Amino acid sequence: MSVNKVILIGNLGKDPEVRYTANGRAVARFPVATSEVWNDAEGNRQERTEWHNIIVWGKQGETCGQYLAKGRQAYIEGSIRTRSYDDKNGQKRYVTEIIAQRVRFLGGGGGGRIAPEADGEGHGETAAAGGGQAPFDDDIPF
Repeated sequence: MSVNKVILIGNLGKDPEVRYTANGRAVARFPVATSEVWNDAEGNRQERTEWHNIIVWGKQGETCGQYLAKGRQAYIEGSIRTRSYDDKNGQKRYVTEIIAQRVRFLGGGGGGRIAPEADGEGHGETAAAGGGQAPFDDDIPF
């Protein structure tokens, strides 16, 4: 048995970018920052911020594009994916992303509203791809 589950609560680093694949599927992409604060051995306050690349498919992605904005806090539940690509110089690059199955809008207008497809029907289009998770799609327009 194995589990690939991520839960994040953080703030958007920029407005969601919503694009559409050649077959009309919406896909939203945005960064989310999470921060950790602690005191080191000398009692000095330390802080570390981690940035996460979020991908949201289908109607839920469109809704994120409508209601989320830079600075807004969100709850993200999904799975981790790492994919590779060749850059302009032919170097293999890797990117780690969170494929969101559930997004809840926090802080500000909306009062913790859950995006459509977030809680029902097997997560919309992501479930149709198999295993409840969206595979990497070569049609991703970015």
